[in-house]
This record gives sequence, structure tokens and C-alpha cells, in this order.
Amino acid sequence: MPEDSGVDTLIVRLTTEMLVTGRLVAMAFIILHTLFPLYWALVTSFRHGTTLFSTALFTFPDLENYRKVLGGPELWRETFNSVLCAGSVTLLSLLLGIPAAYALGQMSFPGRRLVLGLLLLCSMLPQIAILSGLFELISAMGLYDHVESIIFADLFFALPFTIWLLTGFFRDLPPELDDAAKLDGCSLMRRIFSIHLLLVWPGIAATGLLNIMTCWNEFLFALTFTLNDSARTLPVGIGLTSAPGRFELPFGTIMAASLLATLPPILLVLFFQNRIASGLTAGAVK
Repeated sequence: MPEDSGVDTLIVRLTTEMLVTGRLVAMAFIILHTLFPLYWALVTSFRHGTTLFSTALFTFPDLENYRKVLGGPELWRETFNSVLCAGSVTLLSLLLGIPAAYALGQMSFPGRRLVLGLLLLCSMLPQIAILSGLFELISAMGLYDHVESIIFADLFFALPFTIWLLTGFFRDLPPELDDAAKLDGCSLMRRIFSIHLLLVWPGIAATGLLNIMTCWNEFLFALTFTLNDSARTLPVGIGLTSAPGRFELPFGTIMAASLLATLPPILLVLFFQNRIASGLTAGAVK
């Protein structure tokens, strides 16, 4: 019996060590697979001329490409358009979505489940499914080739997502809060903005940050509904830097511009990752 126990203990120990080693190897592979493209883009952004064709993993930092990108007006104009679109879409989706989410989360009415299902369906639709219809609508409204067309198009996905996500937070609030506020004479809008928003602010913050990152990286609508350089956003501007008839840049400069464009979403995730995680997982009031 003691010998059998020793063998079983050894098997368990070896199995545990193999599992730990396999987990570490898998984590290292995932991290390498995720970060290596960013690292290679960083290395490429420091190169120009014939050094662009080098396969060396390390290079001496040369900021010539970054000076070229930051010195031109195109990056700043497209960055302003991206900030304008992301900020406007996020603000409008929250202003319109919070009252709708309150109604779906706190009120009972016929067709409530149907509305929630339709909102979820709208969030799951691919952009290409409504692209032609949106193009006709935007052209009829006279918004084509204007920044407003991108804001209008992005709202078709940001607003359903905002309402659907915030509905869960409002649904977790105890109905006694509303009843007590009604007895004190609070109006509907005052109950929403003075009482409930203070309790669901983690969800509002997470939803706003997710909308900002989604709109910042949006490409298809911005490419389809804009033609003039003055109305383009940053992802489209970078994608068309080497297009014929437009300012042509070497590959290293394109990598520098791409890294600068990815910097704001990365900073948002790094600084607000706890806020995003807590907002998506935490309940409002228990």
C-alpha cells in the first residue's frame, strides 16, 4: 500500500506539472501571436529606404517616418473627424438610449420582449446588410460626403447596442426606488437622471467606452459615405494613403500612421480596463 500511494502521488505531481507547463506554453503562444504583429509594425515604422526589406527583429529607432506623418495636415484633419464622429455617436446614443433602456428595464408593456429581440438582432446584423439602403437614405438627405453621414450611419448600430446593454442594468434596480420617488412627486425624467443614473453609472461608462472604440475603428461606413479628403476619418485615411491620385507614402510611414491611430484605443483600454470589466459584469443594486 505505501508503494502504491507513492506511485499515485508521483503520477498526480507529474500530471499537475504537465498541466502547468502546457498552460504556460499556451499563454506564451497567445501573447506572442497577439503582440508580434504590433511589434513588427513598430520595427517597420522605424525603417525607410532599403531597410524596409530587412528581416531583422531589431532596428535602431529612426523617427523620420513619425516626423513626416505628424508634420502633414492630413493626420490631424482625419484625427479630428474621428474624434468628432466617435464623440458625437457616443453622446447621442447615450442621450437617446438611457430613457429607452429605462423603459425596457423598469416598465412592463406589451411587446417588450419583441423590442429587446429586435434590438439584439439589429446589433448582430453585418454592416454590409444595410449598406445599400443607408446609401440611398443618406444621399436623399443630402449628407453624402459629409462627416454627419458617418455619425448618422454609426448610430444604426451604436444605439441598439447601447439600449440593449443598459437595459440589463436598469432591470437590476429594485422597483421600490421608483415607487418611493413617485410618492415624493418626482417626474419621470427626474427619476431617471437624478436617481437611476447614479446607480447604473458603471454600465454607462462601459457602454460609452465601447462605443468610442467601435466608432474610432469603423471603416466600411466611413469609406462608403465619404469621397472628399476633408470628410474622411483616420482609418479610411490610412487605408487610402497609397491609393493612386492621392498622396503616396512609403510602407514605413504607413506603419507609423497606423500605430499612431491605434494609440488612443490602446490607452483607453489600459486606463479604463477595470471600469469596462466592472461595468459589464457588476450588477447595479442587489
